[in-house]
Amino acid sequence: MMSLLPEVFSWRALRLLSLAFAALTTACAAPSWSAKLTRYQQWPANASGETYYIQPIPGDSNNLEYQSFADSVRASIGVTGLVEAPNLKSARFVVKMDYGNPQEQSWVPQFADSFYGPTGWGMGRGYYAPNDGWAGGFFYSPNVVNVPVTVYKNYLNVIITDNRNSGTEVYRATAVSYSHSDNLAQQMPFLSQAIFDRFPGNNGQVIDIRYPLPRD
Repeated sequence: MMSLLPEVFSWRALRLLSLAFAALTTACAAPSWSAKLTRYQQWPANASGETYYIQPIPGDSNNLEYQSFADSVRASIGVTGLVEAPNLKSARFVVKMDYGNPQEQSWVPQFADSFYGPTGWGMGRGYYAPNDGWAGGFFYSPNVVNVPVTVYKNYLNVIITDNRNSGTEVYRATAVSYSHSDNLAQQMPFLSQAIFDRFPGNNGQVIDIRYPLPRD
């Protein structure tokens, strides 16, 4: 009787090579940041060169975190063609923002297999022999399970209203990204950039945003 050991080790070697190739591909992939942007707009055609003012949430005007995040919005709002006003009274557009990063539970697929695990190996018609058709032997079937993980839902909401038109909303956008650590301060510059990505866009638009990250 022909030994099955060569078949076992050939499948094991094939599996190891595929895992090594996947790891190499992941390592070589360019790092990036991604988010989902949802926006609604009725942007006036005569807005270029007009003024805006970021109105703090009550109680946040002296909040250093809020001031830092507002600076991120200022750095990205230039694509709108607006210019910051010194005070609320002199501004045509009022910009309001809120943000957060609540924890959520997500599920991710993960291999839970072992070459010698209870369900990793099976008996049967496990491989194809070019000359003889399907041949009997061992086959390897990786088990995939969903594993719970804690993630942070980083979000930034920005609403712009027009004082020249009775305070009507002209732009409303929400950018959402996810991270495995509590790092909203690091996320905010990207979230602010995403809010005004390809501004003003289409009304009711939902798009995926992706920005390259510098390599270490």
